[in-house]
Amino acid sequence: MKKKIYQRAIELTNGPVTSNMIRQFARSNKSRWMIPNYIKTYKISIDDIENPLASFPSLHDFFIRKLKEESRPVAEAPIVSPVDGKIEIAGTMHEGIHFLVKNQQYSLADLLGNHTLSERYKNGHYIVLYLSPADYHRIHSPADGRVGTQYVLGKKSYPVNQAGLQYGKAPISGNYRLISELETECGKMLVVKVGAMFVNSIELTNSSSEWNKGEEIGYFSFGSTVVLFFEEKTIEFSTKVKNGERVKVGEALANMV
Repeated sequence: MKKKIYQRAIELTNGPVTSNMIRQFARSNKSRWMIPNYIKTYKISIDDIENPLASFPSLHDFFIRKLKEESRPVAEAPIVSPVDGKIEIAGTMHEGIHFLVKNQQYSLADLLGNHTLSERYKNGHYIVLYLSPADYHRIHSPADGRVGTQYVLGKKSYPVNQAGLQYGKAPISGNYRLISELETECGKMLVVKVGAMFVNSIELTNSSSEWNKGEEIGYFSFGSTVVLFFEEKTIEFSTKVKNGERVKVGEALANMV
Protein backbone atom coordinates (compact mmCIF):
# COMPACT_ATOMS: atom_id res chain seq x y z
CA MET A 1 0.00 0.00 0.00
CA LYS A 2 2.78 2.45 0.94
CA LYS A 3 4.45 1.79 -2.40
CA LYS A 4 1.27 2.54 -4.38
CA ILE A 5 0.55 5.73 -2.39
CA TYR A 6 4.13 6.93 -2.86
CA GLN A 7 4.14 6.25 -6.59
CA ARG A 8 0.79 7.99 -7.04
CA ALA A 9 1.96 11.07 -5.14
CA ILE A 10 5.08 11.29 -7.28
CA GLU A 11 3.09 10.91 -10.51
CA LEU A 12 0.83 13.80 -9.48
CA THR A 13 3.72 16.19 -8.76
CA ASN A 14 6.48 15.04 -11.10
CA GLY A 15 5.29 16.51 -14.40
CA PRO A 16 6.85 18.81 -17.02
CA VAL A 17 5.05 21.89 -15.68
CA THR A 18 6.30 21.37 -12.12
CA SER A 19 9.79 20.49 -13.30
CA ASN A 20 9.97 23.57 -15.51
CA MET A 21 8.82 25.86 -12.70
CA ILE A 22 11.44 24.49 -10.31
CA ARG A 23 14.15 24.70 -12.96
CA GLN A 24 13.32 28.31 -13.81
CA PHE A 25 13.21 29.41 -10.18
CA ALA A 26 16.48 27.65 -9.26
CA ARG A 27 18.25 29.40 -12.15
CA SER A 28 16.79 32.85 -11.41
CA ASN A 29 18.31 35.61 -9.28
CA LYS A 30 15.29 35.29 -6.99
CA SER A 31 16.65 31.97 -5.71
CA ARG A 32 19.91 33.57 -4.58
CA TRP A 33 18.52 34.45 -1.14
CA MET A 34 18.00 30.72 -0.46
CA ILE A 35 21.72 29.89 -0.60
CA PRO A 36 22.53 30.67 3.10
CA ASN A 37 19.53 28.63 4.31
CA TYR A 38 20.42 25.82 1.91
CA ILE A 39 23.94 25.69 3.35
CA LYS A 40 22.60 25.71 6.92
CA THR A 41 19.87 23.12 6.30
CA TYR A 42 22.20 20.62 4.66
CA LYS A 43 25.25 21.45 6.81
CA ILE A 44 27.43 22.12 3.77
CA SER A 45 31.10 22.90 4.36
CA ILE A 46 32.09 26.03 2.45
CA ASP A 47 35.83 25.79 3.16
CA ASP A 48 36.65 23.92 -0.05
CA ILE A 49 34.41 25.89 -2.44
CA GLU A 50 36.44 27.48 -5.25
CA ASN A 51 34.54 30.80 -5.49
CA PRO A 52 33.17 33.11 -2.75
CA LEU A 53 29.48 32.71 -1.88
CA ALA A 54 28.68 36.23 -3.07
CA SER A 55 29.69 35.23 -6.61
CA PHE A 56 26.81 32.77 -7.11
CA PRO A 57 23.89 34.46 -8.94
CA SER A 58 21.41 31.64 -8.25
CA LEU A 59 20.77 28.51 -6.21
CA HIS A 60 21.49 26.43 -9.30
CA ASP A 61 24.91 28.01 -9.70
CA PHE A 62 25.70 27.21 -6.08
CA PHE A 63 24.38 23.68 -6.53
CA ILE A 64 26.85 22.98 -9.36
CA ARG A 65 29.68 24.77 -7.52
CA LYS A 66 33.29 23.87 -8.19
CA LEU A 67 35.74 22.96 -5.44
CA LYS A 68 39.36 23.89 -4.91
CA GLU A 69 41.44 21.42 -6.89
CA GLU A 70 43.62 20.47 -3.91
CA SER A 71 40.55 19.51 -1.87
CA ARG A 72 40.03 16.28 -3.85
CA PRO A 73 43.41 14.53 -4.33
CA VAL A 74 43.32 11.56 -6.72
CA ALA A 75 44.47 8.20 -5.32
CA GLU A 76 46.96 5.92 -7.07
CA ALA A 77 44.35 3.15 -7.42
CA PRO A 78 43.20 2.46 -11.02
CA ILE A 79 39.53 3.03 -10.08
CA VAL A 80 38.52 6.01 -7.92
CA SER A 81 35.24 7.57 -6.88
CA PRO A 82 33.73 9.78 -9.60
CA VAL A 83 31.59 11.71 -7.09
CA ASP A 84 31.12 12.75 -3.49
CA GLY A 85 28.37 10.56 -2.09
CA LYS A 86 27.27 7.52 -0.13
CA ILE A 87 27.94 3.94 -1.16
CA GLU A 88 24.40 2.61 -1.38
CA ILE A 89 25.59 -0.89 -2.24
CA ALA A 90 28.65 -2.57 -3.74
CA GLY A 91 28.74 -6.19 -4.80
CA THR A 92 28.62 -8.84 -7.47
CA MET A 93 25.94 -9.09 -10.14
CA HIS A 94 23.00 -11.24 -9.03
CA GLU A 95 21.92 -14.14 -11.24
CA GLY A 96 24.29 -13.12 -13.99
CA ILE A 97 23.04 -9.74 -15.19
CA HIS A 98 20.87 -8.52 -12.32
CA PHE A 99 21.80 -6.29 -9.40
CA LEU A 100 20.12 -5.44 -6.12
CA VAL A 101 19.43 -2.03 -4.56
CA LYS A 102 17.29 -1.78 -1.40
CA ASN A 103 16.21 -5.42 -1.94
CA GLN A 104 14.80 -4.42 -5.33
CA GLN A 105 16.15 -6.44 -8.25
CA TYR A 106 17.15 -4.60 -11.42
CA SER A 107 17.94 -5.96 -14.84
CA LEU A 108 21.14 -4.59 -16.35
CA ALA A 109 19.62 -5.17 -19.79
CA ASP A 110 16.72 -2.86 -18.85
CA LEU A 111 19.11 -0.25 -17.45
CA LEU A 112 21.20 -0.25 -20.62
CA GLY A 113 18.36 -0.88 -23.06
CA ASN A 114 20.78 -3.32 -24.69
CA HIS A 115 20.86 -7.05 -23.88
CA THR A 116 24.06 -7.68 -25.85
CA LEU A 117 25.95 -4.97 -23.96
CA SER A 118 24.64 -6.23 -20.62
CA GLU A 119 26.04 -9.72 -21.31
CA ARG A 120 29.56 -8.23 -21.29
CA TYR A 121 29.16 -7.50 -17.59
CA LYS A 122 27.65 -10.84 -16.62
CA ASN A 123 28.80 -11.92 -13.13
CA GLY A 124 30.80 -8.72 -12.80
CA HIS A 125 30.94 -6.17 -9.98
CA TYR A 126 28.91 -3.01 -9.45
CA ILE A 127 28.76 -0.08 -7.05
CA VAL A 128 25.91 2.43 -6.53
CA LEU A 129 26.89 5.93 -5.39
CA TYR A 130 24.09 8.23 -4.16
CA LEU A 131 24.44 12.03 -4.11
CA SER A 132 22.27 13.90 -1.62
CA PRO A 133 21.23 17.56 -2.10
CA ALA A 134 24.12 18.50 0.22
CA ASP A 135 26.82 16.91 -1.91
CA TYR A 136 29.18 18.36 -4.48
CA HIS A 137 27.45 17.57 -7.79
CA ARG A 138 30.19 17.55 -10.37
CA ILE A 139 31.15 14.18 -11.87
CA HIS A 140 34.75 13.11 -12.47
CA SER A 141 36.27 10.26 -14.43
CA PRO A 142 36.74 7.15 -12.27
CA ALA A 143 39.65 5.90 -14.40
CA ASP A 144 41.98 6.60 -17.29
CA GLY A 145 40.23 5.30 -20.37
CA ARG A 146 38.92 5.68 -23.88
CA VAL A 147 35.24 6.53 -24.26
CA GLY A 148 33.36 4.04 -26.42
CA THR A 149 29.59 3.70 -26.40
CA GLN A 150 27.77 6.74 -24.97
CA TYR A 151 24.03 7.37 -25.12
CA VAL A 152 20.95 8.65 -23.25
CA LEU A 153 17.84 6.69 -22.21
CA GLY A 154 14.67 7.51 -20.30
CA LYS A 155 12.55 10.62 -19.83
CA LYS A 156 10.74 10.94 -16.52
CA SER A 157 12.52 10.32 -13.21
CA TYR A 158 11.63 9.19 -9.72
CA PRO A 159 13.58 10.35 -6.66
CA VAL A 160 16.75 8.34 -6.00
CA ASN A 161 16.78 8.96 -2.25
CA GLN A 162 15.94 6.28 0.34
CA ALA A 163 12.17 6.44 -0.21
CA GLY A 164 12.57 6.58 -3.99
CA LEU A 165 14.78 3.50 -4.09
CA GLN A 166 12.41 1.58 -1.84
CA TYR A 167 9.03 2.65 -3.25
CA GLY A 168 9.70 4.15 -6.69
CA LYS A 169 9.15 2.51 -10.06
CA ALA A 170 12.64 1.04 -10.53
CA PRO A 171 14.33 4.48 -10.46
CA ILE A 172 17.80 3.16 -11.28
CA SER A 173 16.80 1.46 -14.54
CA GLY A 174 13.78 3.59 -15.42
CA ASN A 175 14.96 7.16 -14.80
CA TYR A 176 16.56 9.45 -17.35
CA ARG A 177 20.18 8.28 -17.59
CA LEU A 178 23.40 8.88 -19.49
CA ILE A 179 25.46 5.74 -20.14
CA SER A 180 29.18 5.80 -20.95
CA GLU A 181 31.45 2.81 -21.54
CA LEU A 182 35.18 3.14 -20.90
CA GLU A 183 38.06 0.96 -22.07
CA THR A 184 40.52 0.97 -19.15
CA GLU A 185 43.54 -0.96 -17.92
CA CYS A 186 41.06 -2.96 -15.83
CA GLY A 187 39.01 -3.91 -18.88
CA LYS A 188 35.77 -2.29 -19.93
CA MET A 189 33.54 -0.54 -17.42
CA LEU A 190 30.24 1.32 -17.46
CA VAL A 191 29.68 4.74 -15.91
CA VAL A 192 25.91 5.23 -15.60
CA LYS A 193 24.71 8.69 -14.54
CA VAL A 194 21.10 8.55 -13.29
CA GLY A 195 18.85 11.64 -13.19
CA ALA A 196 16.63 12.54 -10.26
CA MET A 197 13.08 13.83 -9.84
CA PHE A 198 12.07 17.22 -11.34
CA VAL A 199 15.39 18.15 -12.95
CA ASN A 200 16.72 15.44 -15.26
CA SER A 201 19.66 17.50 -16.42
CA ILE A 202 22.99 15.67 -16.70
CA GLU A 203 25.43 18.02 -18.40
CA LEU A 204 28.64 16.74 -19.99
CA THR A 205 31.53 19.21 -19.76
CA ASN A 206 34.10 16.92 -21.37
CA SER A 207 33.63 15.94 -25.00
CA SER A 208 37.03 14.25 -25.33
CA SER A 209 37.30 10.62 -26.43
CA GLU A 210 39.89 10.08 -23.69
CA TRP A 211 39.08 10.55 -19.99
CA ASN A 212 41.81 11.06 -17.44
CA LYS A 213 41.27 9.74 -13.93
CA GLY A 214 39.97 12.46 -11.64
CA GLU A 215 39.21 15.06 -14.31
CA GLU A 216 35.75 16.60 -14.49
CA ILE A 217 33.43 15.11 -17.09
CA GLY A 218 30.07 16.71 -16.19
CA TYR A 219 27.60 17.63 -13.49
CA PHE A 220 24.09 16.92 -12.19
CA SER A 221 21.55 19.71 -11.82
CA PHE A 222 19.86 17.94 -8.93
CA GLY A 223 20.51 15.13 -6.41
CA SER A 224 21.26 11.91 -8.23
CA THR A 225 23.18 8.63 -8.56
CA VAL A 226 26.15 7.15 -10.39
CA VAL A 227 26.44 3.39 -10.92
CA LEU A 228 29.68 1.73 -12.03
CA PHE A 229 29.79 -1.75 -13.58
CA PHE A 230 32.89 -3.87 -14.21
CA GLU A 231 33.53 -7.02 -16.22
CA GLU A 232 33.93 -10.31 -14.40
CA LYS A 233 37.31 -10.95 -12.73
CA THR A 234 38.78 -7.55 -13.58
CA ILE A 235 38.66 -5.66 -10.26
CA GLU A 236 38.35 -6.09 -6.53
CA PHE A 237 36.91 -3.39 -4.32
CA SER A 238 39.06 -1.60 -1.77
CA THR A 239 38.68 -2.79 1.81
CA LYS A 240 37.30 0.68 2.61
CA VAL A 241 34.34 0.16 0.26
CA LYS A 242 31.42 -0.69 2.53
CA ASN A 243 27.68 -0.20 2.16
CA GLY A 244 26.55 3.02 3.81
CA GLU A 245 30.03 4.59 3.90
CA ARG A 246 30.71 7.99 2.36
CA VAL A 247 33.35 8.60 -0.32
CA LYS A 248 34.75 11.66 -2.02
CA VAL A 249 35.94 12.31 -5.56
CA GLY A 250 39.36 10.72 -6.15
CA GLU A 251 39.26 8.25 -3.26
CA ALA A 252 40.23 4.67 -4.11
CA LEU A 253 37.36 2.33 -4.98
CA ALA A 254 38.97 -0.70 -6.63
CA ASN A 255 42.18 -2.33 -7.75
CA MET A 256 42.96 -4.50 -10.76
CA VAL A 257 43.11 -8.31 -10.35
